[in-house]
Amino acid sequence: MDTDETTPPPHSTNHTSTQHSAGDIVFLSAHELAAKIRARKLSSVQIFRAHLTHIRLHNPSLNAVVTLDEERALVRAEAADRALATGEIWGALHGVPVTIKDAFETEGLRTTFGYRFTSHYVPTRNATIVERLVNAGAIVLGKTNIPEVSWDWQTKSPIFGRTNNPWNTECTPGGSTGGGAAAVASGMSPLEIGSDGAGSIRVPAHFCGVFGLKPTGHLVSGAGHMEIPRGVERGHSALSSFGPLARSVADLRLALSIIAGSDERHWDVPPVSLDAQKDSLKNLGERRFAWTGDFGGVPVTVETRQAFSSLGKRLKERGCHVERTHPPSFDFAGALETCGELWGAESAADMILPLRLATQAAYMPLFGRGPWTRGFVRGLGFNARGYSQALRRRDQFILSLDKFLSNWDAWLCPVASVPAFTHRRTGKRIAVDAAKIPYSQACGTFASIFNMTEHPVVVIPLAQTQEGLPIGMQLVGARWGDTELLSVAEQLTQLTGGFKRPPGY
Repeated sequence: MDTDETTPPPHSTNHTSTQHSAGDIVFLSAHELAAKIRARKLSSVQIFRAHLTHIRLHNPSLNAVVTLDEERALVRAEAADRALATGEIWGALHGVPVTIKDAFETEGLRTTFGYRFTSHYVPTRNATIVERLVNAGAIVLGKTNIPEVSWDWQTKSPIFGRTNNPWNTECTPGGSTGGGAAAVASGMSPLEIGSDGAGSIRVPAHFCGVFGLKPTGHLVSGAGHMEIPRGVERGHSALSSFGPLARSVADLRLALSIIAGSDERHWDVPPVSLDAQKDSLKNLGERRFAWTGDFGGVPVTVETRQAFSSLGKRLKERGCHVERTHPPSFDFAGALETCGELWGAESAADMILPLRLATQAAYMPLFGRGPWTRGFVRGLGFNARGYSQALRRRDQFILSLDKFLSNWDAWLCPVASVPAFTHRRTGKRIAVDAAKIPYSQACGTFASIFNMTEHPVVVIPLAQTQEGLPIGMQLVGARWGDTELLSVAEQLTQLTGGFKRPPGY
């Protein structure tokens, strides 16, 4: 294939500009690409070729994109350009390439779920979230790497191997949407669709310096996510949310407008329109922010604390009301245990007894001791009564956080105890400055709670370490307040800045 991305295809001679280099094109945002296509300043084929060239150049060192749909993507890009020439626009992402986490079914394109027994599975239909992107005009460029059955805060696939962080290839991009975060950060994709059951969108966004959204629980359908046809059934979890990773808040907003809404395949996604969500349209100086760097005594790095403290001062200078606080009497360890219990009980429902007992014995040594893992192991043995009691405890945590958030426009929190760490055995303790803490605590403490409570969370880049690694920040908002939370995130980027391109890309 001719990969000269600056040469338009024969049928697109009406495009007004061909002065874009591959590097310029691949770091444009999804909404910028869509605008340039509609204005005929770039063709869809040009954009496809630029991304393909970039993938061929950088993917060998990152291993982020594991299955390319090159031939079909080119055919669809050509069709997008022909349609535009006749005045037809497919949707908000007309002709824009996207990547999809390998946990979602993609019609006609291999979907492995990071599971050896489904390494050659080719679905016959798209996951709902994928179908909605396609219907909006997007072009599925390929699938991105995940850990085995999406179950780790690093991305090491038993099929495809390890994914590396574009800021430092000796470090992990996080998990489980690690391949997607690395692809977006390195310019191989403008938009990724991921899933988040215990920080799996937010931790990779933090580690790779990109933006990520975990929507309110049940706002986006999970149909076609981890629905393994043979072997270990994972399916749709009440603790999981599904959302985008991108290089701007505007792209998160655009993606959410496409993927949100009721779905006949999942009855528990209510018919609630984003248009029904109210946005107060406050100025930044009118906002009220709570912030904390401490969840029940679990430490974060000095550089993380300094970044939050500095932001708090700058927000006060802008006239914002800012307090360092958290929900009063909130039992962080208890919330993490309850979250783990619910995950354990749900996982056990699909396990035969010998597998359940083996998992109970192996899990804590594998992921490290901590409240979440204690709860998970306990939950594996729950009967109906135990599960019901855990659900009641969850309800109390939700009510407590609802009450707290009613007084704030957003609660600002760390994403993890540390920035991206070096590749290591899963479960190995992680150094937080001079201390070493359990793996699950360092990776999951600050993210997992909001899966249980179902509050929306936006991650934005906040700062960088002295070594040049990104530090992200969680913005937690009221349930069903996703639209307002995205507005808050956009305003905060006035202070924190936008996406920063990793050196060498």
